[in-house]
Amino acid sequence: MRLGDSVDDYCSRCKRTTDHAVVSMAADDVQKVRCRTCSYEHKYRHNKTGKKELTKEEAFQKVLASVTGQLGGSAPEPAKKKRAK
Repeated sequence: MRLGDSVDDYCSRCKRTTDHAVVSMAADDVQKVRCRTCSYEHKYRHNKTGKKELTKEEAFQKVLASVTGQLGGSAPEPAKKKRAK
């Protein structure tokens, strides 16, 4: 790895993994990079977001909760019908 080389890293401004240019090194270790999409310069994160990755089940529950409007992700209860007397 040398100055100016391309490396993929997580950009906190773009909120995704993008192409970066190496701008600072200490010995053989990359210290700082610059995003080639938004030109934001930041320390090299080794392409880690700092957020826990969701499992398939957690991702499904999150989507289900957003669709049904409930936090638990459980199915909504049917409305009770009033009987006419």
